[in-house]
Amino acid sequence: MKNRFSLKQVLAFCLICWLLVTPMTAQTGVQDIISLLTTITNTLQNGVGQVLGGIRSITTQVRDFEQQAVWPLTLINQTRVFVGQIRAQLTSLAAQVHSIEVASATLVSPSQLESLLRSGRAVSLNQINASYTRVYQPLPLANQATTAQRNLMDIDDAMALGALKTATVSDQASQQMLNVADGLEQQAAVSAPGTASILTAQAQAANLQSQAMLQRMLAAELRQEAARLAHTNALRKQSADANRDLRNNMQQILSRP
Repeated sequence: MKNRFSLKQVLAFCLICWLLVTPMTAQTGVQDIISLLTTITNTLQNGVGQVLGGIRSITTQVRDFEQQAVWPLTLINQTRVFVGQIRAQLTSLAAQVHSIEVASATLVSPSQLESLLRSGRAVSLNQINASYTRVYQPLPLANQATTAQRNLMDIDDAMALGALKTATVSDQASQQMLNVADGLEQQAAVSAPGTASILTAQAQAANLQSQAMLQRMLAAELRQEAARLAHTNALRKQSADANRDLRNNMQQILSRP
């Protein structure tokens, strides 16, 4: 019994000691956490904070330099207003030009051909041949003209049709270039600073396409001029042949007894 009582006393003593020590340990852990958080805060404020402050200052300086020197915001806004004004003026003038009626043919067949040639649509190229034949007449039959005459008429029709079709395709390409230019104007009026190089590249690409179509039209014009010269030269050859035949016939007549 005495031993059992002594064991209870020992357990009670240990429990009291543990209760006294535990709060001190917990308090010590909380103080360590608070001290660690204070150290981290001081580090962020004094060390990292200064670095972040320097980065923020540099960023502000770069932004101010871009807005005041590289891409001045005031000048950009003035340019946008100017582009909008010029665009409004040119759009009005272009609308007036496009509204002018230029069709002049009055008869049915010529009116149809003129409408096809001024349509500016490549899908109408297949209809030009028939309309052209109705206006300029088909080739005469072999018993109605000489071979040389039929050859000249055939090549002249081919060159004329080629030039007319090329002009129709060129009109369509011109309209597409106008649409591209209109889109570039709209982008220039609302584009963000620093995107000028992108718009410039798009404009250069459109300019190359326009130059290519212009070269194609010049080539068609050169072909037409070459065909006209060849036609004139062929007529001279026919005249020379006719003069030779006439001279031979006159010699035969004069040589008769």
